[in-house]
Amino acid sequence: MIKEQIEALRRELEQHNYNYYVLSQPTISDLEFDMKLKQLEELERQYPEYADPSSPTQRVGSDLNTEFRQVRHQYPMLSLGNTYSEDEVRDFYERTRRTLGGDFELVAELKYDGTSISLTYEDGRLVQAVTRGDGEKGDDVTDNVRTIRSIPLRLHGDYPPRFEIRGEILMPWDVFDALNREREEQEEPLFANPRNAASGTIKLQNPAIVASRRLDAYLYYVLGDRLPADTHLGNLEAARSWGFKTSDAVRLCRSLDEVYDFIHYWDTGRKNLPVATDGIVLKVNSLAQQRALGFTAKSPRWAIAYKFQAERALTRLRSVSYQVGRTGAVTPVANLDPVQLSGTVVRRASLHNADIIASLDLHVGDMVYVEKGGEIIPKITGVDASARVPGSEPVGFIGTCPECGTPLVRYEGEAAHYCPNENGCPPQIKGKMEHFVSRRAMNIDGLGGETIDLLYRNGLARNVADLYDLRAADLARLERLGDKSARNIIIGIRRSAQVPFERVVFALGIRFVGETTAKKLAYAFKSMDALMQATREQLMAVDEVGERIADSVLAWCADPRNRDIVERLRAQGLRMALTDDQLQAHSDRLAGMTVVVSGKFSRHSRDEYKAMIEQNGGKNTGSVSSKTSLILAGENMGPEKLKKAEKLGIRIVGEDEFLAMLSGEE
Repeated sequence: MIKEQIEALRRELEQHNYNYYVLSQPTISDLEFDMKLKQLEELERQYPEYADPSSPTQRVGSDLNTEFRQVRHQYPMLSLGNTYSEDEVRDFYERTRRTLGGDFELVAELKYDGTSISLTYEDGRLVQAVTRGDGEKGDDVTDNVRTIRSIPLRLHGDYPPRFEIRGEILMPWDVFDALNREREEQEEPLFANPRNAASGTIKLQNPAIVASRRLDAYLYYVLGDRLPADTHLGNLEAARSWGFKTSDAVRLCRSLDEVYDFIHYWDTGRKNLPVATDGIVLKVNSLAQQRALGFTAKSPRWAIAYKFQAERALTRLRSVSYQVGRTGAVTPVANLDPVQLSGTVVRRASLHNADIIASLDLHVGDMVYVEKGGEIIPKITGVDASARVPGSEPVGFIGTCPECGTPLVRYEGEAAHYCPNENGCPPQIKGKMEHFVSRRAMNIDGLGGETIDLLYRNGLARNVADLYDLRAADLARLERLGDKSARNIIIGIRRSAQVPFERVVFALGIRFVGETTAKKLAYAFKSMDALMQATREQLMAVDEVGERIADSVLAWCADPRNRDIVERLRAQGLRMALTDDQLQAHSDRLAGMTVVVSGKFSRHSRDEYKAMIEQNGGKNTGSVSSKTSLILAGENMGPEKLKKAEKLGIRIVGEDEFLAMLSGEE
């Protein structure tokens, strides 16, 4: 029984580690994870006969991405032990005092909530940036880190010839909010918090996108053989003089009371900072004393992290309202008595779907717990049932669309309810137009949500084809628009006629047809006419098109209103078929093959190779499995992928061989 409990905990923690470090999509809080880890540690201590070197207690969680070159750390990047109470801080303080047998100083710093990075400088120049990874080795993300303006590429002052400095890469709150607004407009999944956003960004393969996200960094620890000071604080001050961004929120503490004062001040003060923090870090100041204290297998004995509790507030649920998105998905929103939470006034919280409402057993007028913590989007985490007013009305999910009154539907396997009236429901009509003009669809500048709403309210556009009938004079008369803006919008509309056919298919907003599926449909049927005449069987023969997508495409194509829109767009010159160049580049040479692209390439980018695979009938996938047909390998191919490919006997080809395959020369 105990063995099964230990193994179950290990499996659960391994999954959470994967969610957090690989997917950057944690499903439990840090506190919940730490409590489970401590439970496992205690069980393994009590029952050493079940010890396992692969247990989560024996390793540091990994954020390795095997698409990057792996670099071994000169000094291991270990994690800090976490504490959640002042009593545990006192225990650390007293334990340190007893071990050292005398006086010592602690440096108290803010614990920034981002993604850890180690920077190496030689002769004053940044030569390498490596993620924490598994503590022993990490990903070389130097090209991406060079885009972060707060990280100096060249130092000034009297710095050592070679040293390492560690810190945290962060996404500021205002950048995070703007990024999530953009993702919401595109109906993409939102980042849960700035930490996930920063972690996901630094692992992108395109440094240009990394640069556009305006990441920041705070540096907090210097390592090397010839450091300027024999104290941690002295080296931080030196690093600042060399050009590094270090925190102003640092205090030298000579007593436990001074540590508590720092904790109490920043538990409130952190809420006004431009970046996310989730606690404080205490480090012994003297480097000699640090060496005397040493390390455990996973953590330094001379440092500890104190984690702030996620802020929670109790407030009253006044009502539940419902929002309709572009796809017709209906999202319930809790309307609350205003309450101060994490530096902002919260009046609304998402309830996500009907299942969440049911699990909370919500009643109108309930006192509910609202939590933000590291999450920017407030959520209701519980109900104070003891404060419920007798006879209060349970919250039941609505049955009809709040905008147009159409009965809602819930598709099999979906958590959300949908309004099926896609051509008559105002939010869906406007949402379809917003999607149509978006950057990855028709890319028409100047037609944002507010302008689309203006056009709709003034009767100038009720579907996407109406946009091509707009005249500059009509636009110039609208509120907040003038002659110049009107001309620019018309120019953007005209230019969109050059957008390739696969993006036109995506822009049409067929339910369940995303960017990738649109491309597959475009290359499978070659023209809009062929796509609109396709049978269910023909649609399902396309890679990744199942029953749900096939039925949605059939329903869309069968609607006379959609057929009319297609003809009007065709008349305006939009591309309704693949071009000759696209057809010539397309072949079936990789038909039926699943290809993994890994490493860095010199002749084409990774995205270009992925496009070639699709154009030649192949399928891209990110992971190696028994279904993988071929691996296109560049320099520094991920070691885990190489190992798995060799084990499975999968063919590996380089750039030249792959291009020869596509040209028919092989």
